[in-house]
Amino acid sequence: MPEDWAAVAEAIRTRVRELGWEQRELARRSHVSPAIVREIHGHTVERRRSSRTLEALSVALGWHPRHLDAVLRGRTPPQVDESVPDDAVTVWSRLDSIERRLVALTEKLDDIDRNVATVAEHVSAKRRGRS
Repeated sequence: MPEDWAAVAEAIRTRVRELGWEQRELARRSHVSPAIVREIHGHTVERRRSSRTLEALSVALGWHPRHLDAVLRGRTPPQVDESVPDDAVTVWSRLDSIERRLVALTEKLDDIDRNVATVAEHVSAKRRGRS
């Protein structure tokens, strides 16, 4: 099932309006960066977010920690006092860890790519200088 980020944005907008908050207040209470709150709230950038980000926003808005994840996946959000199976938390935690590692690897590969390009430019310039 595809992720519905527009539904997440609408749920957040509605709840923020109900609470009389602004995006800054949600960012402050959730400890999520204002830029990310703005992107999700306004549905301006659609990309996978950490389950912890959705959890932090859900809790700050007074919802169950898995509320926004359920909205994202087109499911009925759990009640505030409903328990979350440990295995579900473990899976999300492991996926977050894998995602962080992939981001770190991607950044390292980008650095290597830039370094190789720089070396190739220098070698090419030296060869042209000798010709």
